Amino acid sequence: MAAMTSSARPFLNRRLAEFGTTIFAEMSALALRTGSINLGQGFPDTDGPEEIREAAVRALRDGRGNQYPPGPGVPELRHAVADHQLRRYGLAYDPDSEVLVTAGATEAIAASLLALLEPGDEVVALEPYYDSYAACIAMAGARRVPVTLRPAEGRFRLDLDELRDAVTDRTRLLLLNTPHNPTGTVLTRAELAAVAELAVERDLLVVTDEVYEHLVFDDAEHVPLATLPGMRERTVTLGSAGKSFSFTGWKVGWVTAPAPLVTAVRSAKQYLTYVASGPFQYAVAEALALPETYFEDFRADMRAKRDLLAGDLAQAGFGVYVPSGTYFVTTDVRPLGETDGVAFCRSLPERAGVVAIPNAVFYDHREEGAPFVRFAFCKRTEVLQEAVTRLKGLAHA
Repeated sequence: MAAMTSSARPFLNRRLAEFGTTIFAEMSALALRTGSINLGQGFPDTDGPEEIREAAVRALRDGRGNQYPPGPGVPELRHAVADHQLRRYGLAYDPDSEVLVTAGATEAIAASLLALLEPGDEVVALEPYYDSYAACIAMAGARRVPVTLRPAEGRFRLDLDELRDAVTDRTRLLLLNTPHNPTGTVLTRAELAAVAELAVERDLLVVTDEVYEHLVFDDAEHVPLATLPGMRERTVTLGSAGKSFSFTGWKVGWVTAPAPLVTAVRSAKQYLTYVASGPFQYAVAEALALPETYFEDFRADMRAKRDLLAGDLAQAGFGVYVPSGTYFVTTDVRPLGETDGVAFCRSLPERAGVVAIPNAVFYDHREEGAPFVRFAFCKRTEVLQEAVTRLKGLAHA
């Protein structure tokens, strides 16, 4: 066996040197090794609608999508995405030139940032941020400029003055996520209007990750940024079937944007996966046409699980921020006598048989996120009940 070449230069591209194994891989491996309940990674433990699963089987059997699908995505799905945006939000997109199907929203993020950024550009992003944002900005050679969401009055809030101050002459793009992972915050119409005003004033592009659009609770409202004045022509909107239909392994996402922006994103995307998820695209096209009762029932089920987990975590001694969207609850471990969420999460499987995610890994300003820990509630009710039973023992340990 040949010896590995030696070199003084590291093998990993220096732009990625700060990124090791993702926290999701680390904590999921820890869950498997310890037999713990995994409330860390955000995937459901039950499949989505049976009729949609059968639609995928039917596509496989009929030979639809078993070979390379069209680069922009199968026409059925592109039309379904366009119909969804028009029906729900009044946003009209041409399915042939303004919709692009991707290998999940993660590829949509990568393709958008690689396409739209040049080395030296600045990207203003809300922190805590989904971990792939930082990696994709780095791969593009751009610089991330975080604006921190801070807890106040029971939710994590955006400081609009801080956002405005973060924009410089080098800012190319705003990267938003609402409903927001991991905090569960849903930006209000007033907050988004201020973002839109800033983007128009400074002539900025915006990439907006709206994958949790169907998981908004109580009095919160999901407002697509592209619906606001001056924003359709400068906004790349990202969506995902995984979060809306509980088939995260299918990896079907999409981009909607004006044709010139979609053309740019497609130019990058074609050198990433090229195409993916052929048969599943046909199934997702049917999923997007499900009646409104499906989405209502989906929200109601997740809201009940949110209330169960949030209430029981509070009883277990955690500080709890009840989310307005997504399927994550952010907690504060300081009431338990802890200060380091990363250490807390690494010890939690041994102490309680439960896995969670430390929010600090989603911050540039690590101290801002140090005490916060995220739990996923997209699990069966009995799993959540057992997890909280185990966690309640922490207060007496």
